[in-house]
Amino acid sequence: MKTREKIRQKYVLAGLMALLALGLTQCHSSSDKVAVAPVSKDVQLEPTTAAPSASTWRSAIAQVAHENIPAVVHIDVTQRREIANPTLPFGNEPFFHFFFNGPQPPQKFRQELRGLGTGMLIDEDGHILTNNHVVAGAAEINALLADGTSYPAKLVGTDPKTDLAVIQIDAGKKLPAVTFGDSDKMEVGDWVVAIGHPRGLDQTVTQGIVSAKHRRGVLDPTSYQDYLQTDAAINPGNSGGPLINLSGQVIGVNAAIATESGGFEGIGFAIPSNMAVHVAKALIDHGKVIRGWLGVSIRDLTPQQVKSMQRKDNKGALIADVVPNSPAAKAGLKKGDLVVRFHGDPIQDAAALQRRVGDTPVGDTADLTVSRDGKSIDLTVTIGSMEDAVRRIAASLEDRLGAVIRPLKESEMRQYGIEAGQGIAIASLDHEGALDTAGFEKDDVILDVNNLPVKSVEGFVAMIKSLPPHQQVLFKALDHRTGQTGFVQVTIG
Repeated sequence: MKTREKIRQKYVLAGLMALLALGLTQCHSSSDKVAVAPVSKDVQLEPTTAAPSASTWRSAIAQVAHENIPAVVHIDVTQRREIANPTLPFGNEPFFHFFFNGPQPPQKFRQELRGLGTGMLIDEDGHILTNNHVVAGAAEINALLADGTSYPAKLVGTDPKTDLAVIQIDAGKKLPAVTFGDSDKMEVGDWVVAIGHPRGLDQTVTQGIVSAKHRRGVLDPTSYQDYLQTDAAINPGNSGGPLINLSGQVIGVNAAIATESGGFEGIGFAIPSNMAVHVAKALIDHGKVIRGWLGVSIRDLTPQQVKSMQRKDNKGALIADVVPNSPAAKAGLKKGDLVVRFHGDPIQDAAALQRRVGDTPVGDTADLTVSRDGKSIDLTVTIGSMEDAVRRIAASLEDRLGAVIRPLKESEMRQYGIEAGQGIAIASLDHEGALDTAGFEKDDVILDVNNLPVKSVEGFVAMIKSLPPHQQVLFKALDHRTGQTGFVQVTIG
């Protein structure tokens, strides 16, 4: 009898990073409002009542490629990582300390990596939209245009939650730019074209269809995900490139693939253009995305909850908890409420509510419709600041850990070779608190808790709060002085 083996699907970011042949070189430690303006034209297809001919499709795809290739950019990234190694084998053994007058400080070595990706010019002033994972931690960024000219690029801003970033070049002239379309109007089965630099092969054009919409939970479940799925071939190096409809409009930013082999297997994911345009404008205007905050924990309805609440379907976002003194609490939202409308628009699930709240400017009011005990209730909430919320959340662990935590800085990610969405840092420590007692220092990095990766401040807080008092917890941490990682046992309060 044959046995069936369960296949574990792997999701891979469509960027390409390689170790340079330069190897390791020894070094010493040291203490050291622009609009997104569409410019390209729509493709004109001959009107016909019959099914389009193969030549018509070929002509349309060729026209899309011809119009958009000049605005597609090859991005070359250099990362430099400092890693610490002991001077000699057994450098920390007691007999070594005796003969060499104590433990020897670790030497630092520089590792140089090159990353390849794709981007697209979004205005004539040289702003380029790409993926955050393409440029995160970069020491140098260079952009190679379709005409063969290369320019150094500066980082304008990044948004790890959507995996988007904006860089800028100064070409001294007006540049071609892509046109953005409405990703919400794309339907499953619509034809699309992808342009990028897979494995360094410049200006590669592939075609396919929109295979599905609203794919979530593909990568980090805490991020803002609402992917378009496509079977247009996407490979490492395509990250940040455009996914384009047959009208020549960008409707997605290629970001990831699902693969067992490491290469393309017919399942690619693109960030919808409507999300990308919103994020790009915020990064250009402010250097960051300022998100709204409601102050609730939300989840999707389970089949059991649909039945017990006598709902016709599973649409809506269920309030699992309300943060005291939050905008939600002040507006009268309660645990168990089901949010079904936001500003009059139906809410399909928890992810949809998260996106709508995050996109609402801080200080604006929002009208919510909730279902409570079978009755429909209208509430008005004043949206708060996600940044303020993160600071409050980060400080909420002082009693349990004796520490305040913070997100990692770009410079720290670059120094330690940590990608966006990995780890948090210690902002301050209480004397004789749990982390201080365990040997942690300010600016040390926490990577894992009980072998579960730490991806954000909010995620770390949720992990710790879920643990019972006085429990021993295994932390994987990085020493900020040496760059070395290890495991530390901590008894939390």
